[in-house]
Amino acid sequence: MKTSRILFARRRSRTRVALRKTSSGRPRLSVHRSSQHIYAQVIDDAQGRTLAAASTLDAGVKKAFKSTSNSAAAAEVGKLVAERAKANGVDAVVFDRGGFIFHGRVKALADAAREAGLKF
Repeated sequence: MKTSRILFARRRSRTRVALRKTSSGRPRLSVHRSSQHIYAQVIDDAQGRTLAAASTLDAGVKKAFKSTSNSAAAAEVGKLVAERAKANGVDAVVFDRGGFIFHGRVKALADAAREAGLKF
């Protein structure tokens, strides 16, 4: 029987392979979700640099919400990372959900980033 860690790694690698085929030079909006926080960063894989990042650990987000492990906090992180990416001249990205299912907090972050002006 395969452990959940192995299954997660397989889902993540499957997602990354598909992204490499369709990215066409666009930066990657990578999402990591833990039980208490959510993290997002825009990564330029060609240069190996992080162009913008945001998480629920940022001071403004952490103070604004009683709990950082809900969809409202994730949506705020999505808006914040989109604003920071647009300030660095990034308009279009490829969404990398990692091994996480596109549901709940991950979906809330993606929808908020789209509303804030990122195209993916």
